Amino acid sequence: MISALVLAPLPLLAIWLGGPWLVLLTALVGAVMAWEWGRLCRGVSRRRFAPGAVEALVLAVVLAAIAVAAAAAMPTAFIVAAAGAGLVYAAARQRPGGQALWTALGTLWVTLPCLCFLWLAQSQAGGRALLIWLLAVVWATDIGAYAAGRSIGGPRLAPRLSPRKTWAGLAGGVLSAALAGGAAALLLAVPAPLLLVALSAGLAIVAQLGDLAESLAKRRFGVKDSSGLIPGHGGVLDRLDGLLAVVPAVALLTLASGRGVLAWH
Repeated sequence: MISALVLAPLPLLAIWLGGPWLVLLTALVGAVMAWEWGRLCRGVSRRRFAPGAVEALVLAVVLAAIAVAAAAAMPTAFIVAAAGAGLVYAAARQRPGGQALWTALGTLWVTLPCLCFLWLAQSQAGGRALLIWLLAVVWATDIGAYAAGRSIGGPRLAPRLSPRKTWAGLAGGVLSAALAGGAAALLLAVPAPLLLVALSAGLAIVAQLGDLAESLAKRRFGVKDSSGLIPGHGGVLDRLDGLLAVVPAVALLTLASGRGVLAWH
C-alpha cells in the first residue's frame, strides 16, 4: 500500500503536465521494463545482475529517444515501424542458444504499449482524460481482483500459470473496473455512459490476460519477480503487466472506430 501511494502520483502528475514530462517518464519506465525483461529471460534472481540486460536497456533508450523526437506528431506507421524494428534488433542480437524469440516478443511487449501510450496522449482522440481513465481502470482491476481473491478464494483461474489467481478475483476485478468506468462516465459526461462501463469491464479481462502472460514468462524461466525495485510489487513489469495489454487494445479500438473511446455514442 505504501509503495502504491508513493508511486501513483508520478504518472498522474506527468499526465497532467503532459509534453516532455510524460514522454520522459514513459521513456524511463520503458527502459526499466526492458532491463527487467532481459533479466527475466536469463532466469536471473532479483539479487543478481543479468549479462545482456544492458543491451535491452540501450535498446529501450534508443527507441524512447525516437519516440521523443516524434512525440509532437506521431503517425500510426511510426508506432508499427519502431516496434517492428525493436523486435528484429532484439532477435538479431541474440547469441546462439539464446532466447531469441522470447527476447524479441518481450521487446515488442514493452515498446509497443509505450509508443501507443504516447500516441494516445498526443492524438486528438486521446488526451489527459483518456489516460487517467486507463490508469483508473487498470488500478481498479488490480485492487478488486486482489481484494476478492483474498477474501472469497475459490476455484483457481489458471493454476499452471498463477496459482494465486481465482475466478472470484477475476469477477472482483471486472466489477471494480466497471465501477471505475461508471465514475469516469459521470465525471466526464460521456455520450454513452453504459457503453463506457461495459468497455471498462471488458478491459479488466484484457488486463488479467496481460498479468497471466507475464506469469507464463516467469514460469518459463523460473523467476518469481521481474526485479525487486518496488517493495511489495516486485518489479515495474510486475506492476504494469495489465496496463501493457490494455493500452494497445485501446489504441486499436481508437484506430478502428476513428474516434476516442470516450466519445463513443
